Amino acid sequence: MKKTTITAWLMLICFTSFGQQLDVDLQQVSASIVAEAKKLYNSEMASWYGTDIFLEKCPNKDVVDGYFSYNDGNVIKNIFFSKGLHPKVVFSSTFDSTFNVKNARVDLNERAFTKLEEDYFIIRERAFLAMKEDTMFQFYKNTNPNLVPLITGNEKKVYVLTGPKESGVVIFGNDYLLTFDKDNNLVNKERLHNSMLSTNFKGADSTQVGGIHSHVIPGRGDFITATDICTLMLYGKYTKWKQYVVVSAKYFSFWNCETNQLFILTTEDAKAHFEQKKKTD
Repeated sequence: MKKTTITAWLMLICFTSFGQQLDVDLQQVSASIVAEAKKLYNSEMASWYGTDIFLEKCPNKDVVDGYFSYNDGNVIKNIFFSKGLHPKVVFSSTFDSTFNVKNARVDLNERAFTKLEEDYFIIRERAFLAMKEDTMFQFYKNTNPNLVPLITGNEKKVYVLTGPKESGVVIFGNDYLLTFDKDNNLVNKERLHNSMLSTNFKGADSTQVGGIHSHVIPGRGDFITATDICTLMLYGKYTKWKQYVVVSAKYFSFWNCETNQLFILTTEDAKAHFEQKKKTD
């Protein structure tokens, strides 16, 4: 992944003008990426707010070994589980789609995992073990690896994201996808970006309206990733960015941080648009 300078005229593109230029396949690709990104985002938001509630209200923090979040019908649950050979749920928070902490339901009662929670726990633990054993996984100073398990029907996967320990920093890249079969056996490990990009931001005081990075590996990373979009959705309210662009050899992916919309153009169409815009500016 390579950081690229972006000019003001690129960041001021009117995204709504692209809507009629996308073919059906690119629209389907876009919808699929955004849907996956929103699953990641919901899990991460529940984990962020759930951790805050846990730190405030849980009286037995020393017994806790870890946590994860998952979708349960119309709500998103964040649970913390205990240490030992037979872990149990010791704390949980339940959120609606607004993630309003005031509306969160908190449960301090110890209980056994549900069948779904047990599957989440198993693939999370197996992903954690793979991280320790495989040198494919890289770890950097002032960052934390973050495991995000997702289960949709028989589709089971764990994303590994890299989060900053410092405030005012957004990290793209150094992310991975581990895929499991219906019996929770690890069947594939994939690195989603070739490297890591750390970007500082000043929030409300910043004059930066967006950013850009490139995917440089041919045949992989043609589009913005679900992890890229999840990161932008999580940090967008802090960065105050309006737009973000991911460039590959074949495509330009444009993410509108204000409307949470993704537009994808072929490189040829994007270049034609930029050339036309330069002539009219």
